[in-house]
Amino acid sequence: MALTDAKIRAAKPTDKAYKLTDGAGMFLLVHPNGSRYWRLRYRILGKEKTLALGVYPEVSLSEARTKRDEARKLISEGVDPCEQKRAKKVVPDLQLSFEHIARRWHASNKQWAQSHSDKVLKASRHTYSPLSAIGISQHSIPRTAYPCSCCRS
Repeated sequence: MALTDAKIRAAKPTDKAYKLTDGAGMFLLVHPNGSRYWRLRYRILGKEKTLALGVYPEVSLSEARTKRDEARKLISEGVDPCEQKRAKKVVPDLQLSFEHIARRWHASNKQWAQSHSDKVLKASRHTYSPLSAIGISQHSIPRTAYPCSCCRS
């Protein structure tokens, strides 16, 4: 039987987490602390998975059903919605340079003595120039290691 907004509001937390099913694999997971999470259980390539659809009441019943239908459409096309969601989160930031990341790393090492910190900063400046023109997402091990090996010669 399909969920209604009244049933969801009436759901009280218990000692253990429990599920209120809506249909087509979607359910509301009610935790002992009272939090409520929309989940979609599905099977792709013979493997059972669970997709997080959001937190109630931020995501309403109708929004959760819409997300469920979109995910079901992807599944029918052979696309894993969890993988697609993960891929959307990992957006390369082409604005970050090697120098920016290196300076942030250097600043995060506050336990270093000042003299050691100065030596590391001075040594790393030699590496910045050949690597800074390229966005950090474009770096590879051979591309990054080459300028370093040139410095050793």
